[in-house]
Amino acid sequence: MPIALITGAGRGIGAAIADRLAGAGWELVLVDACRDDPAVAYSLATREDLDSVAERTGAVAFVGDVRSVDDLEAAVASLPQLDAAIAAAGVLVGGAPLWESDPDALRVQMDVNVGGVANLARVAVPRLLARPEPRRGRFVALGSATASKATPQLAGYAASKAGVAALVRSLAAELAGTGVTANVVEPGTTATALLAPSQAVYGLSSAEGLVANQIDTRVLDPDEIAAGVEWLCSNDAGAVTGAVIPVDAGFSAR
Repeated sequence: MPIALITGAGRGIGAAIADRLAGAGWELVLVDACRDDPAVAYSLATREDLDSVAERTGAVAFVGDVRSVDDLEAAVASLPQLDAAIAAAGVLVGGAPLWESDPDALRVQMDVNVGGVANLARVAVPRLLARPEPRRGRFVALGSATASKATPQLAGYAASKAGVAALVRSLAAELAGTGVTANVVEPGTTATALLAPSQAVYGLSSAEGLVANQIDTRVLDPDEIAAGVEWLCSNDAGAVTGAVIPVDAGFSAR
């Protein structure tokens, strides 16, 4: 049975990915920091959230911060093998133009959104490469449709997600010929805990103003994003690597 590690698994898209992979027969280790951050204005996932996802998916819950290589090393070391590593942890802080942005807000987005992906790759890729040949391994990171658009008052977030795309493309090139793929899924406006702070950035009382930028003007369900990740983790996606795949209802096409 294949084994996957998912960061940011306490709720939202990370939790939806856990549900999808568990339904496809994967064993899982779910990682989340389970604590708030003073630089982030909204509440983050709790230990109760993480335990709830673990209970319904039959997974192991592991409290760890993606900014800590030691935390991620401990999570990976607990596994008998690793077949997929999925970086879904992320935070969003916005509302001010770049020159007025809080340095701590910029820092936390870079550290979690980009640094967290790099840290997971640092500890997970050696385990993926340790699989016997002919091996099959998967590394998938969550980006954002904002990475490909001029996004006012979200410069730090957009930059961090653009960094994810560049990082994973380079990782894919470094993994050439190993049987391990590396890809990015970029969601559009999705019904997660990031939706309310995204609306607040522009003073919106609903998501209508956000989805107006999409071809399909609706809020996406986290399971729709998870479906893309599940496919990338499957045998059918072995020829896909170095890809940045928009699952964004057409946001990046407009």
